Amino acid sequence: MNSRPMLNVLCAALSLAAGVAGAQPLAGSRPNIILVITDDQGMGDLSCMGNEVVKTPQIDRFHDQAVRFRDFQVSPTCAPTRAAIMSGRAPFKNGVTHTIFQRERMALDTYTLPQALQSAGYETGIFGKWHLGDEEAYLPGSRGFSEVLIHGAGGIGQTKYGDFPANEENLYFDNVLLHNDTIVKTRGFCTDVFFDAGLAWIKKQHEADKPYFAYIALNAPHAPLVAPEKYTKRFTELGYDEGTAGRYGMIENIDDNFGRMLEKLEQWKALDNTLVIFMTDNGATHLSGKLNGKKLKHFNANLRGGKNSPYEGGTHVPAFWQWNGVLAGNADVHALTAHIDLYKTFCDLAGVKLPSDMQELDGRSLLPLLKDPAADWPDRELFVHCGRWNPGKRDDFKYTKSAVRTGRWRFVNNKSLYDISNDPSETTDVAAAHPEVVEKLRKSFDQWWTSVLPLMVNEDLPKVDPEDQLLAIRYNQQLKEKGIPEWAPAEL
Repeated sequence: MNSRPMLNVLCAALSLAAGVAGAQPLAGSRPNIILVITDDQGMGDLSCMGNEVVKTPQIDRFHDQAVRFRDFQVSPTCAPTRAAIMSGRAPFKNGVTHTIFQRERMALDTYTLPQALQSAGYETGIFGKWHLGDEEAYLPGSRGFSEVLIHGAGGIGQTKYGDFPANEENLYFDNVLLHNDTIVKTRGFCTDVFFDAGLAWIKKQHEADKPYFAYIALNAPHAPLVAPEKYTKRFTELGYDEGTAGRYGMIENIDDNFGRMLEKLEQWKALDNTLVIFMTDNGATHLSGKLNGKKLKHFNANLRGGKNSPYEGGTHVPAFWQWNGVLAGNADVHALTAHIDLYKTFCDLAGVKLPSDMQELDGRSLLPLLKDPAADWPDRELFVHCGRWNPGKRDDFKYTKSAVRTGRWRFVNNKSLYDISNDPSETTDVAAAHPEVVEKLRKSFDQWWTSVLPLMVNEDLPKVDPEDQLLAIRYNQQLKEKGIPEWAPAEL
């Protein structure tokens, strides 16, 4: 009797039971990559993370079957995190030290992640929030994305900082957006539109058998806290204030859309060659509200601080990864990882050959941890700074809202030390008990700060008035010359 077929079946069964990526090489495996990133959603804004008010069954199910990075760090605010993802290095090194005042523009000498993926034959699409510059040279169509559907500035309706003038009306519904080279009018709630557009484009790439990177970068649940009534009604009926109802409604709408995306991918038989990631860009906002008129604090996963904070609540976010049949399901990675690691990871997966004259990368490839969540992972130092200083005040703000994070420690504002391994809520300052740690991390931060100063290329630029914002000028010119056409994604 030939035992080889039986042996093959046994090996396959053992590989399946093990559920590890080691069963096949990850480097150069060229999966499709879908990165869903939400805006201002913290660790406590999912029911799978302990929130007992908001319901997120679709993301919960994804979480339960995913590789979960349990200590994943980003920047404390929007544009810096996006710059880190797109460049693989600290955002200050790209000139991104704020979310407004032209200090959100990612330096033009950055060789971006989508450019790298395009060099390996990937199609690249962005749907939602860019927030790394609105001038033509800075827009995503000039930075490596072949399909673009975005709002301007840092948020829909932020016309003061560069979004399209029409978006001040009917916020988050029927928005004016930039689709490739044309400003268009869309119909429906913004999150629905971004998912619909992303899915239509994904389907097109799937049918053409082209590898792709889909960056579904939602502006929700960023303020203003607005959602369709079908999503806010449950919370208002429970007695929550309008802001809480709007924010949690936005999150539940995201959850429905995320589940619909996974359903479509399964229907198209696309999941076996697609890496899907859910993450958020910084800590939560709207950390308090009212219930039946009484003030209450919203669940924040017992973390200290939120968006624009140097504490864990500002930078510690959910990060769930799934690749059907390839990555281990229901696995936790406890190693210290970060947004700067996505660049190298995606490039390794795609088989990208990076040019020698590009920026130096700060991140690491996560492939070892995707293969084995318990893989050896040397300790590291991650540097945090909220930036956002007033013009001309940078040097005075060197230590203001700053931190250094290692696997065990978080050193905040050049004075307070927290043992994250034993005190994740940062309740007890142990600096006095560990002067040698304070000295080491203070020295490391000083060296880092000195290294990034020459790269802050957007400092002290002139303020741009709303009517002089580039997308406002472009909108008014197109409106006058040919109008703003209605646009909708292809039917699914």
